[in-house]
Amino acid sequence: MMELRDSQEQICSYSGGRMGVAAVPGSGKTWTLSLLAAEIIARGDLLDDQEVLVVTLVNSAVDNFYHRVGEFVSNYNLIPNLGYRVRTLHGLAHDIVRERPDLVGLADGFIIVDEREADAIRREVARTWLQSHPNELAGYLAPEVEEGRRDWVMRNALPDLIRDICLSFIRFAKDRQLSPEKLHARLDAMPIALPLAEMGFEMYMDYQRALNYRGGVDFDDLIRLALLALITEDGYLQRLRYQWPYVLEDEAQDSSNLQQQILAMLVGEDGNWVRVGDPNQAIFETFTTADPKYLRDFIQTQGVVERELPVSGRSAASVVKLANYLVEWTQEKYPVVEVRDALHAPPLIQLTKPGDPQPNPEDDPSKIHLVVRKYAPQEEILAVVNSIERWVPKNEMATVAVLVPRNNRGFEVVDELRRRNIGCIDSLLRSSSSTRTSAGVLANLLSYLANPQSTRKLARLYEVWRRAERTDKALWEEVTRTTERMRKIARAEDFIWPEAGVDWLDELTEDEVTEQVIVSLRQFRELVRRWLAAVLLPIDQIVLTLAQDLLSEPADLALIHKLAVLLRQASQANPSWRLPELNLELGAIAKNERRFLGFSDDDSGFDPEKYRGKVVVSTMHKAKGLEWDRVYLMSVNDYNFPSGIYDGTYIAEKWFIRDHLNMEAETLEQLDVLLSADEYVWYEEGMASQQARLDYVRERVRLFYVAVTRARRELVITWNTGRRGVSNPAVPFLALNEFWQSFQQEGQIENDLT
Repeated sequence: MMELRDSQEQICSYSGGRMGVAAVPGSGKTWTLSLLAAEIIARGDLLDDQEVLVVTLVNSAVDNFYHRVGEFVSNYNLIPNLGYRVRTLHGLAHDIVRERPDLVGLADGFIIVDEREADAIRREVARTWLQSHPNELAGYLAPEVEEGRRDWVMRNALPDLIRDICLSFIRFAKDRQLSPEKLHARLDAMPIALPLAEMGFEMYMDYQRALNYRGGVDFDDLIRLALLALITEDGYLQRLRYQWPYVLEDEAQDSSNLQQQILAMLVGEDGNWVRVGDPNQAIFETFTTADPKYLRDFIQTQGVVERELPVSGRSAASVVKLANYLVEWTQEKYPVVEVRDALHAPPLIQLTKPGDPQPNPEDDPSKIHLVVRKYAPQEEILAVVNSIERWVPKNEMATVAVLVPRNNRGFEVVDELRRRNIGCIDSLLRSSSSTRTSAGVLANLLSYLANPQSTRKLARLYEVWRRAERTDKALWEEVTRTTERMRKIARAEDFIWPEAGVDWLDELTEDEVTEQVIVSLRQFRELVRRWLAAVLLPIDQIVLTLAQDLLSEPADLALIHKLAVLLRQASQANPSWRLPELNLELGAIAKNERRFLGFSDDDSGFDPEKYRGKVVVSTMHKAKGLEWDRVYLMSVNDYNFPSGIYDGTYIAEKWFIRDHLNMEAETLEQLDVLLSADEYVWYEEGMASQQARLDYVRERVRLFYVAVTRARRELVITWNTGRRGVSNPAVPFLALNEFWQSFQQEGQIENDLT
């Protein structure tokens, strides 16, 4: 018989109706919801052709639910994998639409355009819009941007901003079930000009046209069309309601308007719906359609049974004390009143009682280090890595993580750890460094093959080919000198395909290079000739052929194989693409412009216990749902965690845009005005940007809370002055430090890493 806490017992005794559950970090909400699903099946509440429907946020959670529910069902001597279905929202929408595509005007063989291809379409749509409207946004540029710099902004910075606006506008329009045609009609009827909404509409229309040309839908369409299918045919809806008489929703704090509508349709007015989540861990909603208000409002709705999962055995008492104080301080003392609703209680985190099967770790307040010492960015990295270097050898069986606000900071930490030969794991960053290295090698090679006349690219390729010699300082200096000479070759063919008497190699003297270098250059020339001959092959065969000459590690070659598949798919989806375009696609991976799906543990579930004695480096976002014995939180300054009091330019506010306007927020505000039924609602420039600041501050407070609650026994928090040297400690960090210092006896804790 499993031992349940009182709060878990209350939830598992659920027999029907609507129930909302507010959980705290580490309270076992997924475990409890899995047990509830098994209890419903074991009670015999289902007929043979019925299932409990479990909806969760990410693919890794799907596998986790299937495994746990299966274990619980087996304990009742029932057959696992029967009587329940686990889906992400996208997976559920796919099930609904795929069964009856005719209800939403799709052919049986419709395709789903993945995020990579959808992003490529948006990039092209944004570029085309900017080319056809070259001066449309000129009035939004900051007047202090110099004329020559303005040209650079128009060519390089503005296209990326417009692409981001395009994504947000389309996503929010689809969440509101708005087609381009409906938007067009509303724009025509508006008595005032809404230029940003007009821009969004035009890009939305071009984007949908591109999807229709491919005969496909994107992920946002899937969700929109799933709701449409349920609305369109009542018979289909009733059959699904019969098939899924119980709906259990995990991570409900990240629910969207459409997700709530779809699940409400499936449940019906008198159906059975359990929603579990932690509004304090809602960290994904800025410029997404997710919002914790949907869960909070649901819990407070009349007729909904309210339950809590307040007991957590994850963290030691000192960590819990800090986390709970952060909640209380935010609610009562946060300096910006509007932000005091960022964190919610009850429930606060409660410690386990004696005899609990998952007790809190033994508490040691001396393991909490809130380091208020002022560090420059590089000094902070050195201080943290120095600490890790001392700690890991003494704690080889423990887990440890360094959590950073952004990927780039994480890669800087990884570089320093590897420089000191400290074992580390970086797969929770946007793409692993091995992926970036392999993609970077290939990108340099394809870049040269796309422009074989470039001696600069030829020299770079030679450098990449000899990259293994970086560890030999003298030899690498020789490689560097050789590449400098190679860049000065008049014509690349004088080296690759020299005519009689004009071989560049013959011009090199023994005073300039050694015989060893001459030999390596001849080998390199033969390889380049072979690579040039390979360009007639399909792109995936080109990649696999070239990789054999540049990479040798099995892991690298496995990565290259997946890269080859990716490029083949991109080539098939874009028949007009040649090597330059395909190389841009590969370069996006090498530059971390997006995470390369299939290379991160988060796609299949990341288990910190597998990496005892190694340092896991992760963004704070990716750490959600995970825990480690010791956690370092880095860069907790007022740039990464702004207070809402004026903190300079926020991350979403581009330096080249006037008046600190957040262009995404302003565009979405114009969309809201466009959709408003209130004739007295008008657009006032700048108000949305101010609201976006407050929303961002709220999210960063919650992110800080999530990061703190990843620690089981030991916690270290540091900050740095930022790239410009003007950042200060984040306000919530200072509040925690003041509380902790007053709580501890004088001198009990030395808050420094030295």
